[in-house]
Amino acid sequence: MGNTTGELTTNDGVRLTYRDSGGDGIPLVLLHGWGQTQEMFRHQLSGLGRRVVTLDLRGHGRSEKPRHGYRVARLAGDVLDLVDHLGLGRFDALGWSMGASVWWSFIDRWGTGRIRRFVVVDQPAAVAAVPWMSTEEQQLSGAIFDVSGLLELAAGLAGPDGEHVRGQFVRSMFSGTPDPDLLAFVAEQIRATPAYAGVPLLFDHCAQDWRDVLPRVDVETLVIGCDGSHVDPVSQRYIADRIPRARLHVFPTDVAASHFPFLENPAAFNAVVDAFLSEDTFLSEDAFLSEEPAQPQDLIS
Repeated sequence: MGNTTGELTTNDGVRLTYRDSGGDGIPLVLLHGWGQTQEMFRHQLSGLGRRVVTLDLRGHGRSEKPRHGYRVARLAGDVLDLVDHLGLGRFDALGWSMGASVWWSFIDRWGTGRIRRFVVVDQPAAVAAVPWMSTEEQQLSGAIFDVSGLLELAAGLAGPDGEHVRGQFVRSMFSGTPDPDLLAFVAEQIRATPAYAGVPLLFDHCAQDWRDVLPRVDVETLVIGCDGSHVDPVSQRYIADRIPRARLHVFPTDVAASHFPFLENPAAFNAVVDAFLSEDTFLSEDAFLSEEPAQPQDLIS
């Protein structure tokens, strides 16, 4: 399989760049997180051994950076344009970080009729603690900061010290001492998103509350968390408990210790995802929902 880089134009006239590894079978469409790019999945394009499609969302990477459309709902519309452009009547979907929220928005608007299986990677059901949440709901849903903290972060990113604030934000997603090359790579990718795009999108993304969508995700789902991430794995169990056909896998810190397990330990990440997507390799529900995090080898036949 050879990777093909392509472009499409959305229904509101924005040029987006995507990659398609080609090949037969059900394709897997991967969506990156806020401020990042499809380069996040450089180890999955060939490492999963199946057809993989990645996309630079609007305002990110090599895609166009217009002055409009920086809302999660608009990004979901862009993804619909992508799968229509490629003629994908049936596909698997993987969303990491904000990419999971884009898929939740997609499902909220258009349902799951074209999605065979769904993978959610390290994304809370609600990033900001909206005022109608109880303290317990804030903890379970994975809220990272309150509304005032979101406003402070947005102001910092938009201000004169935006690059420094952005760097600190990226560093907070790693535990311990991260690999310097990996940290530099992530920091470099985020520079492709200008503040006029990134700040309003981050605010919109963090202000969403997807808890009501979770029970309506009616396809086989794998929820992936990471003990070393800034996203509390408790929030990933919360998601897995509310999606009717969901399974949970949490990477321990000796496998991956960041928000970026697909970059930090691609072999372990790919093994877990590939096992879930394969036609004949499923764990029992009890194994997926056990209290102890499954090890990568547990998901491989």
